[in-house]
Amino acid sequence: MSETSNLNKKLGLALGGGAVLGAAHIGVLRALEECQVEVDVVAGTSIGALVGALYAFGMPWQEIQSITLDMNWLDISRLSLSKYGIMNNSKIKQLLKKHLGDVHFDQAHKPLYVVAADIQNGKKVVLHNGKVADAVMASTCIPGIFAPVDQGDRMLVDGGIMENVPVNTLEDIGVERIIAVDLHAKKSFAKPQNLRDVLVSTVSLAMNHTVALQKHAADLVIEPDLSRFNPYNTKQVAELIDQGYQDSLATLRKLTAE
Repeated sequence: MSETSNLNKKLGLALGGGAVLGAAHIGVLRALEECQVEVDVVAGTSIGALVGALYAFGMPWQEIQSITLDMNWLDISRLSLSKYGIMNNSKIKQLLKKHLGDVHFDQAHKPLYVVAADIQNGKKVVLHNGKVADAVMASTCIPGIFAPVDQGDRMLVDGGIMENVPVNTLEDIGVERIIAVDLHAKKSFAKPQNLRDVLVSTVSLAMNHTVALQKHAADLVIEPDLSRFNPYNTKQVAELIDQGYQDSLATLRKLTAE
């Protein structure tokens, strides 16, 4: 992509996963608005699916920011011991219902695609029909931590293990131009402190390798520098939003200058 005018054609936004780092997506949305970039289609994985869903249903970045800053991040999951996971993230579902209602995909202002993975057959699952809250809940189920969403013929978990930045998903539906947001591009790995850290770091390592191959298909990749942030430190949400905004704005302005 060498001309700003290209951004005004049919444009897809691929929002990647990254736990609390996903707050940076809100800053990206702000930068896109200020640069007058109109997104036509939204695809999201994990936390990117949550932010993407709110955005696709017409919620402005200011309102998404308000929800995020007021949200008790430690309360979006609950202890639920089972043979499949130690926690349950059904409160993600409740959060979406609270702010959007019990909506279906066909009610979105912009077409929305949510990426999950079926651990029964090892395949990517792109959710585009049915209830949005159920899809986002499935896309945010980190394997080994959150219990999968059982749909009878399939068990869905975090789509990040298949496609953490859903560029290929947008390609497959024929989107002409794609902006991808990779929250892990500049990630550094610290010594794990507990079982959760071990599991998440293991998944992240695998995802990073896959994303490096997939995101090259995007016309523009936004890679906010989130290396100083802990993906589970909920006290840094405001800083994450600002970092996402500043880095995205710099990327978009550079594009404008070309």
